[in-house]
Amino acid sequence: MSFLNKILKSFLGDKNQKDLKEVGKIVAKIKKAEPALRELSDDELRQKTREFREKIKTATAEISAQIEELKAQIKSTANIDEKEGLFSKIESLKKDSYKIEEKVLNEIQPEAFALVKETARRWAENGQIVVEATDRDRELAATKDFVEIQGDKAVWKNSWDAAGTSVVWDMVHYDVQFIGGSVLHSGKIAEMATGEGKTLVGTLPIYLNALTGRGVHVVTVNDYLAKRDSAWMGPLYQFHELTIDCIDNHEPNSDSRRKAYQSDITYGTNNEFGFDYLRDNMVTSPEELVQRELNFAVVDEVDSVLIDDARTPLIISGPVPQGDRHEFDVLKPSVDRIVEIQKKTVSGIFNEAKKLIAAGNRKDGGFKLLQAYRGLPKNKHLIKFLSEDGNRVLLQKTEAQYMQDNNREMHKVDKDLYFVIDEKNNQIDLTDKGVEYMSQGNSDPNFFVLQDIGTEIAELEAKNLPKEEEFAAKDELFREFAIKSERVHTLNQLLKAYTLFEKDDQYVVIDGEVKIVDEQTGRIMEGRRYSDRLPQAIEAKENVKIEAATQTFATITLQNYFRMYNKLAGMTGTAETEAGEFWQIYKLDVVVIPTNRPILRKDKQDLVYKTNREKYNAVIEEIERLIAQGRPVLVGTTSVEISQLLSRALSLRKIPHQVLNAKLHKKEAEIVAEAGNPGVVTIATNMAGRGTDIKLKQEVKDAGGLAIIGTERHDSRRVDRQLRGRAGRQGDPGSSQFYVSLEDNLMRLFGSERIARMMDRLGHKEGDVIQHSMITKSIERAQKKVEQNNFGIRKRLLEYDDVMNKQRDVIYKRRRNALFGDHLRYDIENMIYDTAASIVSVTKSTHDYKEFEYEIIKYFTMEAPVSEEEFKNMQLQELVEIVYKKASEDYKMKLQVMKDKAFPIIENVYNQQGSLFKNIQVPFSDGHKVLNIVTDLKEAYETHCDSLVSDFEKNISLSIIDENWKLHLREMDDLRRSSQGAVYEQKDPLVIYKQESFHLFTEMIDKVNKEIVSFLFKGEIPSNG
Repeated sequence: MSFLNKILKSFLGDKNQKDLKEVGKIVAKIKKAEPALRELSDDELRQKTREFREKIKTATAEISAQIEELKAQIKSTANIDEKEGLFSKIESLKKDSYKIEEKVLNEIQPEAFALVKETARRWAENGQIVVEATDRDRELAATKDFVEIQGDKAVWKNSWDAAGTSVVWDMVHYDVQFIGGSVLHSGKIAEMATGEGKTLVGTLPIYLNALTGRGVHVVTVNDYLAKRDSAWMGPLYQFHELTIDCIDNHEPNSDSRRKAYQSDITYGTNNEFGFDYLRDNMVTSPEELVQRELNFAVVDEVDSVLIDDARTPLIISGPVPQGDRHEFDVLKPSVDRIVEIQKKTVSGIFNEAKKLIAAGNRKDGGFKLLQAYRGLPKNKHLIKFLSEDGNRVLLQKTEAQYMQDNNREMHKVDKDLYFVIDEKNNQIDLTDKGVEYMSQGNSDPNFFVLQDIGTEIAELEAKNLPKEEEFAAKDELFREFAIKSERVHTLNQLLKAYTLFEKDDQYVVIDGEVKIVDEQTGRIMEGRRYSDRLPQAIEAKENVKIEAATQTFATITLQNYFRMYNKLAGMTGTAETEAGEFWQIYKLDVVVIPTNRPILRKDKQDLVYKTNREKYNAVIEEIERLIAQGRPVLVGTTSVEISQLLSRALSLRKIPHQVLNAKLHKKEAEIVAEAGNPGVVTIATNMAGRGTDIKLKQEVKDAGGLAIIGTERHDSRRVDRQLRGRAGRQGDPGSSQFYVSLEDNLMRLFGSERIARMMDRLGHKEGDVIQHSMITKSIERAQKKVEQNNFGIRKRLLEYDDVMNKQRDVIYKRRRNALFGDHLRYDIENMIYDTAASIVSVTKSTHDYKEFEYEIIKYFTMEAPVSEEEFKNMQLQELVEIVYKKASEDYKMKLQVMKDKAFPIIENVYNQQGSLFKNIQVPFSDGHKVLNIVTDLKEAYETHCDSLVSDFEKNISLSIIDENWKLHLREMDDLRRSSQGAVYEQKDPLVIYKQESFHLFTEMIDKVNKEIVSFLFKGEIPSNG
């Protein structure tokens, strides 16, 4: 804690302690409610839930009656402005109803929490609960093993199958779990240490909030936990007549998944909840929707879901026209050659650097060392050399010297290289020498050089060519620029794939497919792909099938998805270090919950070595020492590569062990469950096994408990804390020790110069180790730098998606209006008005009456409602009103004509074949394209084609919105990529992106309005239909 924070805390007090003090008052009320509930019979205990639900219903009854009354008024009025006003009143009343419900939930919270505990206690102590059998009990008894019908009684047993694991209920809530549950109910994050029973804590707010019937979503990090927890905790809710399901048990877009969302409590993974939201905004009928209102979400392992997984957006994509056309195969041999020659060049430069430094020429040696570092920073020999006496300090000094004055002298360093790598910013640039090498044997020396398009256009315009020739020349210039731009981009991505992305670290190859590994959790991110054609570059590098490029059909970041819930809460063992991000992005407070028993784990200071070889030897020796004591050992690694390297080393020494990494993630729970047995060695990525406790036998506790060995400090303190937290659950003994070397990524990129200098001053030789609290703090400072950098990246991603989110809100709202039809007529009137305003403003500004007449005919299929004289003399707003009024009247008449024309056809089909068909297809054409509209035959007949007209309006609107939205998303993808070039002009790419995206979206909305209006005015049933 900083000195300033200590001073502020002494004046203002500790916020966490204040939060806990407030929650303590609620816990006291819960304890007070417990004795009365103990006196109730089993039937009376169950009856309490019905009483709670009735209390909520009674409190909101008046508002519910008002809403029903307003809905009746909407049906009885034809005035669309009046309808819109009534809809607004309903939305306002719904918000009032939600507030009343929350107030009632707070009132009943102490008794409800005590009720959940009492139910758990009766199962744990009595083995069963016996109640009068209801129809629901009988229904459950037919499919579930924990309910048995005995005459008119239902016996609820305390043992059942939880997703393949047999469980016996033996848990009863203790006081600190009431604290955690209260924090979750208030819409905050409860940080609870590993083993404190977060799954059981969750039952308290989940039960309470499910009473409203609005739905509670329980979000987990993987489908195994979603299925396990829903089956494990399910009977507790089902006994109290709440419905529960897990969406990961059902296929997307299926009736069973739709039913799962109708449950009071719905479990699932973050990805599936997010993808269902996107899919719902692509459907063409209300019956296809699966989700309902996003009410309350409890996110388990909230840091993993809302921070780690939030780095990449959720994307539903589809094929791009000619998306299988690319130059990866063509350019791959050239990239193979340039990477190879760069390796040879850097090797030569590095050898020169070592000789010069050994000879005492540190100036020239430092220069060569910087060249080698900018050429191949991940070269293993270079990394080892930089860990030796004074070499890293020399590199940093030389780099600082050449970076002065905005890298003015850096070109001297780069002149011998073919490309330059900026590892920290994940960027690669081809040098002049590289361009020359890549262009060898090519007739065009500028084959890989992007021309200055602005200069070339200016030169072209200066020639004063005839207009046709100038347009043709400009088209050719833009075409050539686009081809070269794509080529340079492909080359850049290939170079990145070869030099910055390593197999079994950032990705794995399984069954000929490249799969991304989450750098935080070590898990495979199924269904996720890198953006910007990087996947194709890695596929080319690994010689597997290069998938066709795709375009975005729908996208959202997890941040923007979860911010849509009325209330959001989360639980984890590691959130405090990211409290700032949780508040800034989600407005979520973090409250650290005290442990039920004191933590006895011994956290030792880091051991720092110079090289990886020394470090790994020390790790293996420590493992041998620990298993000789009969202690289980969990070895945490940061990548698949390191876990496999350690596995090979342990195999050589014939030490039995289990490996858990991205390649073996399906065995996760099984391996972690065995990790607490005596002498068992488990190698796992730092975040593996979240949600599964490592339980210890008494002999292991007597031997000293679980030993945690970290083989490297992770970029994030939170991930290290997660690894440490695997030991010491519920007062168990244990220990944790991190082993660090100066070759580790964190130390190499962000490690303090002070550590390197200190080791040099103390004369540390190979094999020596340093251990001090100052070193540990210095490493944590380096981690803070990375955390700030990672937060910056996530925030940047969110800033880009916020632009999309505003547009998404507009489009998805219009889709919903069209889908349900309630607001559609109002939207159509607005579109007619906007189209009229667009036509008038453009033609009025140019005083072009002929164009005005043409546009009115083109979109409204009517004659101009004013003469040329009136057009010239009228004010713009007056003219807009006249055009809108006339177009609106014409549209109403057009719809009546359509109904009159369609009804005899519908009547004939209904009378002849009404018993055979429920729905029929009716073709509509605007003279250019034909759209088939599906409508309910009986409803069309009974409403004299009113429903057919509504279906016509709905389907035309949805079709045109979707078509243009997909095109717009593709343009936004291109814009995001092209706007990054603004950085070379000293401009902020985000500002450019915001400005250009606003223009693109405005143009798209105008185009959508005009296309929908045009089709609605021209659309009719073809005469041969």
